[in-house]
Amino acid sequence: MAQPDTHGTTQLPTDPAVPAGPSGPSGPSGSGSGSAEERTRREREPLPDPVPLYGEDYKTDPYPLYTRLRDKGPLHRVHFPSGVHAWLVTGYDAAQQALTDDRFGKNHDLGNDAWRSKAAIMPEPQHSQLQVHLLHQDPPKHTHMRRMVTDAFTPRAVERLRPRIQEIADELLDAALGDGPADAGGRASFDAVEGFAAHFPFRVLAEVIGLPAELAGEFDRDWGKVVQPVGPSDPQRPVYEGRLRALQTYIARVTDAKRREPGDDLLTTLVAAHDAGSLTTEETDSIVFQLLVAGQEPVTNQITTALVALLRHPDQLERLRKSLTDEDGDPALLARAVEELLRYDSAFELTTWRFFAEDTAFHGETVPAGDSVIVSLSAANRDPKRFADPDALDLDRQPNPHLAFGHGIHFCPGAALARIELQTALRTLLTRLPGLRLEAGPGELPWVHAVLARGVNRLPLSYAPEGGPEEGQDAAPRCPFRH
Repeated sequence: MAQPDTHGTTQLPTDPAVPAGPSGPSGPSGSGSGSAEERTRREREPLPDPVPLYGEDYKTDPYPLYTRLRDKGPLHRVHFPSGVHAWLVTGYDAAQQALTDDRFGKNHDLGNDAWRSKAAIMPEPQHSQLQVHLLHQDPPKHTHMRRMVTDAFTPRAVERLRPRIQEIADELLDAALGDGPADAGGRASFDAVEGFAAHFPFRVLAEVIGLPAELAGEFDRDWGKVVQPVGPSDPQRPVYEGRLRALQTYIARVTDAKRREPGDDLLTTLVAAHDAGSLTTEETDSIVFQLLVAGQEPVTNQITTALVALLRHPDQLERLRKSLTDEDGDPALLARAVEELLRYDSAFELTTWRFFAEDTAFHGETVPAGDSVIVSLSAANRDPKRFADPDALDLDRQPNPHLAFGHGIHFCPGAALARIELQTALRTLLTRLPGLRLEAGPGELPWVHAVLARGVNRLPLSYAPEGGPEEGQDAAPRCPFRH
């Protein structure tokens, strides 16, 4: 899917000496770290100015911090590990307003020298060649470019693909499970990231956009790390630059392939627009880059956050599983559950940068021209002024006007596809892996260390293989859509 307005451009340090943010994982989505007394003491401490948005505690569970910020007001000075100071918008109403405020621009050229000197943006010449896609454009250019991709992601278009998406999910799970060994208790182990979530969204995306199968098979998932630039003095800089060059070569091969063998697909549409003079080479390559790199990692992360939430609420997980396997189950629960899981712990945690072209009064502050402004979608989605009991996972929540896919002109064009992917992933995993259980203790899950995104890099699970059900349970049948 084409990623919404949420993609990160900086990377968190993994050094445990990096100071933790001012929140602890005490909220319902976190597994908890440290004593309750320590967490209470931490939450009573005055918030620093600016507030650091990094650290293990913050990445494990940012929601206690978001609650404190939201209670103080809609706008806050924050800073990131790269040294960038920014303005963070919290609260549902403030987020909606910011996402539709036409005084903001998304083009990086609007960023001031203070931002540009610290922001870990892609180096030249690749920044000019790969970073002029939809997320960094304003109308009318944004309108023109967005129109070229939306037809491929309409609800009607992606709904036709639902059976094939289910086939892909089953193929991946078949390959991952094989005849995996069970332990002495009759349970088998499964890493939901490497075994499924890391590959499923890209396989789906490749078919949706018309990526040739042989090229899809050559895509290196490590290329996705190029959106997390490393500095010139970093020892990993040569590796990073090598990935950039390899990805550019790959994109050139993709566009050449579609020019030689056009089809009825999005990639062909983009190449034809370029050849007709409607898109520049840089714009074409940037959109392809956005699709390939930014268009599937958020779904991978959202699958993991959804599973973590369900596994930490086993009663809700079991209710959802029964709705998928029992003859008298609620067929509408899956769609409602996906919306609630998107709201509860969204992979689209923060939006990308926004800038005012001139000094602007905003929520009682004067934001200097070119300062970066970021909206917390996750904080908006837990706002008690908009959602009753927002820290509770309620699969029956209706209405559920969450902002997980953004809002306004940068609303995720691939939202309909993402919803089907999430529904399919949960249906497949919950029906084919009976007795699903999280095999990680408090604080053991490796949360993604990307500033603007949320998910886990590894999700160790166990399940009772078919033929060896949990005591008191019947083994769940294979997915009813299995061919």
